[in-house]
Amino acid sequence: MSTQTTKILVFSHRPEVRETIITAVGRRPAPDLGRVEYVEVGGIADVLYEMDNGGVDLAILDGEAQPTGGMGLCRQLKDEITDCPPIVVAVRRKDDRWLATWSQADAVLVHPLDPLAAAETVAEVLRSTALPVVRG
Repeated sequence: MSTQTTKILVFSHRPEVRETIITAVGRRPAPDLGRVEYVEVGGIADVLYEMDNGGVDLAILDGEAQPTGGMGLCRQLKDEITDCPPIVVAVRRKDDRWLATWSQADAVLVHPLDPLAAAETVAEVLRSTALPVVRG
């Protein structure tokens, strides 16, 4: 069991969307993962600042954010940041999942968020990007 805290950036221009995402994923998305610390941001400049400064283990971006949506922002981050942390994009319609693929998102959440599916998706992405444990 991990005791390390995971830092997740949650971006949406709407505070209620950020709250919905945080509530769905929870403070500990899986028993084998450490607790989650959330950094909520409402603007693109804040996203860029946090991502450029490092320390973000995963970002969840609102695909419907205004004026710049999370899908375009995801693509920009993946193109511009070497070793970009994994990014999950939250979309409103299942039909928008193909756009999230274009954006190079590591996973997609679809509103309304199912807490079990949201936590499981985030946990899978975090596990798939975790560094291997080195002993000895």
